[in-house]
Amino acid sequence: MLLNLLALHQSAQRTISTASRRQIENKVPEKQKLFQEDNGIPLHLKGGVAEALLFRATMTLTVGGIAYAVYQLAMASFPKKQD
Repeated sequence: MLLNLLALHQSAQRTISTASRRQIENKVPEKQKLFQEDNGIPLHLKGGVAEALLFRATMTLTVGGIAYAVYQLAMASFPKKQD
């Protein structure tokens, strides 16, 4: 029991490192050039096909959610008549 407590105490004192061990290539400057380029393409389409599909899915879910919320509000506003 005491050994487990000491092990927990030691692991709690270790510092957590946020530095990655593997060096990853920084792609931010490339993306900045792509998105800041003035070529007449809307921002949500500059990322390619994946970005366009993500945008369309988001808009579909948003419109569907709004329609469902309005429907539920309408159903709550007009309660069923009791016979």
